[in-house]
Amino acid sequence: MSDLLRPDSTHDLAGSAATLLEVLRATPPLTHCITNAVVTGFTANVLLALGAAPAMVDIVDEAGMFAGVASGMLINLGTPTPEQRAATLEAVVGATASGTPWVLDPVAIGMLPVRTALAHQLVEQRPTAIRGNASEILALAGLSAGGRGVDSTDSTDAAADAASALARATGGVVAVSGPIDLITDGERVLRLANGHELLTRVTGGGCALGAVMAAFLGAARATEYDTLTAVASASLVYTIAAEQAAATSGGPGSFAVALLDALAAVGADDIGAQARVEGGAM
Repeated sequence: MSDLLRPDSTHDLAGSAATLLEVLRATPPLTHCITNAVVTGFTANVLLALGAAPAMVDIVDEAGMFAGVASGMLINLGTPTPEQRAATLEAVVGATASGTPWVLDPVAIGMLPVRTALAHQLVEQRPTAIRGNASEILALAGLSAGGRGVDSTDSTDAAADAASALARATGGVVAVSGPIDLITDGERVLRLANGHELLTRVTGGGCALGAVMAAFLGAARATEYDTLTAVASASLVYTIAAEQAAATSGGPGSFAVALLDALAAVGADDIGAQARVEGGAM
């Protein structure tokens, strides 16, 4: 375990998150996103606001090459067209060969057969991190038929054992998004209580978080921070910005714009003052 993070310490994670955010902004990580058509623009804007450099390369014969030069990569299965599925498999090969960290977001898997089969195929390639809601994580572990489309019908704690098992099987980190986010590497577990309900009222609110995690993983490559710290830091920064955006918003429309502004402005003082973290062993 990295000495830079003791999972039972809000102060330590807040400090790590602030440092990684500074690293990200100083050397913007090239963040390769193969994501769904509904959220492409919003995801790119989130990354730009945060300080990262987005690239939406999902073309066969380009995706694998680009994954090899990217700092971090997101694979989001929201709209897996035939070409995007082929590009995804190519990109994962490229990322694995070059050591590029990548995040799998198994959107709406369970009852939908094409994306479910692809998600299980991708898990075998050992993603650096997996991010999903509780129903998606349970479905990926083979313990559920999934939720209601992109909406979870299970609680975060209900997916805790599945998340731990997936983390141990892949050697990566699993992040379960919900009112309280649960993030685990199979041995340590963090629960983050930041965030706001308006994230669920904006298209891409959850999907963009997967891209933010990929960006933080890319930023962390040149540091001593481990995967759990990077993924938890991404979630912490994103959800604190969401709280700040909600405080000045009148509803989902203004919130979406305010979130971009908040991501651009959030800093170490905000993270230290607002972080709400619990942690320990599984």
